[in-house]
Amino acid sequence: MTTREIFDTMDYGPAPESDAEARAWIATRGPAFGHFIDGRFTAPGETFATRNPARGEVLAEVTQGTAEDVDAAVKAASRAAPKWAKLSGHERARHLYALARLLQKHARLFAVLESLDNGKPIREARDIDIPLAQRHFYYHAGLAQLLAEELPGHSPLGVCGQIIPWNFPLLMLAWKIAPALAAGNTVVLKPAEYTSLTALLFADICREAGLPRGVVNIVTGDGATGQAIVEHPGIAKIAFTGSTAVGRRIREATAGTGKSLTLELGGKSPYIVFDDADIDSAIEGLVDAIWFNQGQVCCAGSRLLVQEGIAEDFHARLKARMDKLRVGDPLDKCIDVGAVVDPVQLAAITRLVDANTEGEVYRAAVDMPKAGCFYPPTLITGLSPAAPLMQEEIFGPVLVSGTFRTPAEAVSLANNTRYGLAATVWTENLNLALDIAPKLAAGVVWVNATNLFDAAAPFGGVRESGFGREGGWEGMLAYLEPDVALKPAKPVAPEPAPETVEAPGLDRTAKMYVGGKQARPDGGYSRPVFSRRGKLLGHAGIGNRKDIRNAVEAARGASGWSKATGHLRAQVIYYIAENLSARADEFAARLRDLTGATAARAEAEVAASVDRLFSYAAWADKFDGVAKSVPIRGVALAMREPVGVIGMLAPEEAPLLGAVSLIAPAIAMGNRVVLVPSWPHPLAATDLYQVLDTSDVPGGVVNIVTGDPRELGGTLASHLDVDALWSFSAAVDTGKLEAASAGNLKRTWMNHGGNPDWLSRAGQGRRFLEAATEVKTIWVPYGE
Repeated sequence: MTTREIFDTMDYGPAPESDAEARAWIATRGPAFGHFIDGRFTAPGETFATRNPARGEVLAEVTQGTAEDVDAAVKAASRAAPKWAKLSGHERARHLYALARLLQKHARLFAVLESLDNGKPIREARDIDIPLAQRHFYYHAGLAQLLAEELPGHSPLGVCGQIIPWNFPLLMLAWKIAPALAAGNTVVLKPAEYTSLTALLFADICREAGLPRGVVNIVTGDGATGQAIVEHPGIAKIAFTGSTAVGRRIREATAGTGKSLTLELGGKSPYIVFDDADIDSAIEGLVDAIWFNQGQVCCAGSRLLVQEGIAEDFHARLKARMDKLRVGDPLDKCIDVGAVVDPVQLAAITRLVDANTEGEVYRAAVDMPKAGCFYPPTLITGLSPAAPLMQEEIFGPVLVSGTFRTPAEAVSLANNTRYGLAATVWTENLNLALDIAPKLAAGVVWVNATNLFDAAAPFGGVRESGFGREGGWEGMLAYLEPDVALKPAKPVAPEPAPETVEAPGLDRTAKMYVGGKQARPDGGYSRPVFSRRGKLLGHAGIGNRKDIRNAVEAARGASGWSKATGHLRAQVIYYIAENLSARADEFAARLRDLTGATAARAEAEVAASVDRLFSYAAWADKFDGVAKSVPIRGVALAMREPVGVIGMLAPEEAPLLGAVSLIAPAIAMGNRVVLVPSWPHPLAATDLYQVLDTSDVPGGVVNIVTGDPRELGGTLASHLDVDALWSFSAAVDTGKLEAASAGNLKRTWMNHGGNPDWLSRAGQGRRFLEAATEVKTIWVPYGE
């Protein structure tokens, strides 16, 4: 083609990137690779091929990790952990800074190797993945420097097992390793079997950076290797990014082990376009949302929702833009859409699309390579909200679309999914955008933009998109534990019936408290509650799964509490404290009867309960979101939101204060709760609902179901409309509860290390508020 012809046609000519240096590195370090353990590369063991998906050729052989390999890596990390944790923040910061600098120095090599191994266009690897990976190490070098001052009273967890996916191999490594090292942990990381090469190159620069041996260990392999990491008893934390199905299995495998767990899972993210949007800008954003990285992005805007009035025009312009996309060799800098990572993934995409029987399928009129793992950019319009392709993650360059009429319908359709990772809103009306963003069930919302990421901005999902955040101080907290004194929680049995029962003068019937009303137990059974001296204090209902169902329904119906202002919630909690204080003598007497405590101890528990209510009333309008300093002309607002409906199993040993210590932070942050009180001493909590009745607490915000926590806890854990479960009961099997919670991947907080002294400062504070909230990051670019 001549220069004149290029100017006449405006066609792009090829701009190939040389892969010579990357192939030379493979040949020099490989072509068969072992693991990186204790600062050294091991000899290759049984290997499997890693291939270039654009050409199908073998790039290298990578060792299949065994349980013995994982054990060696964990032992190396365990040996290195004490010394690494004792380094000052400044010393760890220097190591992280060195890694960031080396990532910059070897940036081109990393970019080319990533494109060869993964199939993504070199432009994306060069301009997005590698700079963001560098940014994470620079940013976390800063967090390491400031950690002791900004987060005092925290310690590293120990050895962290990290399992990353194949769609962003180096970037996901940076997201995991940088905060772990900054916090003082050591790591054992498994890259995806399809894309291990940039992780091995990173191991190479760890040696160049002089990182102490054993701090970073990389074990390659397939799912069996990942399973060995998840199940290893020497690992304190698992951080996983991948599919929801695997995340659910990891939740079940770690149940009851006490391992910290963060999961960043799948998504079916809505891309909402209102009729006042800049259509051409929204289409360019959509190209980035769904055809970036061939659509192999967990937060891809794969579900397009267009306001009905502009839908026909929007789809026509979108199809014209699709026809201009360039599909081909990822190492050509003119290519927009590269290769799908592996023939297995290509077959999965093809199978899902071919099985669809709804709507209209449009495949871009583009030249397709005759070989390699390529799939054309595809648009499917006219799908119903319940269509499988509108609900299931395709993880490929396939966009599905529907329409809406009103903003309320847009929100309803957007939230009509089991996922909740990200969402995009396009409108020229900022008021509309900021009205819609808080209503979307998503961990990240982009306004008039898409796929914005930064190390300072928390990223993560809700619902079945997982839990935990990566990035910012919020991500650092996932690799730290508070220095809180805990005591082993010991089961307390109800007092047995004496031979001669001393009956009360007038029976006080303690019912359930559901939806703001007293309710008899569904099963019709109650049990007597005796004092230590054998006095019959009353009867408590024995709740069952129907009582939990009713309580959860009432809690879901009280969603208005989550929208109330922090000031209003504070006033209600102050009022609870006021009314409890007015009845302090009565509650103290009840505690003496229930537990046999001294008068001083009972009075102290009531006083501490009032104080705790005051503390969380004070926090209700002060546990703020923050504007993150991100490198764009705009802001990333990290906003605190309530988790939703929280099931709670109260501690046995502090029947009033334990219940208040759980209820107060949850409702202060806008949650609704279903509380199972202390099994041996339930009457302290049932007396409390009389206080709630007189304190303007809306019906359904606090629900109390008495009964055996072993039965009721299991029901709460498996209930799909419960968003989180807190258990401080010593009577339950936390492993069974956490395993049951995998159904909807609810957040759990279990007393694996024991309970705090509820009378001490350890029984309250920011960790309760953090457990009661989730961070939603709203990106708002501004200006022309």
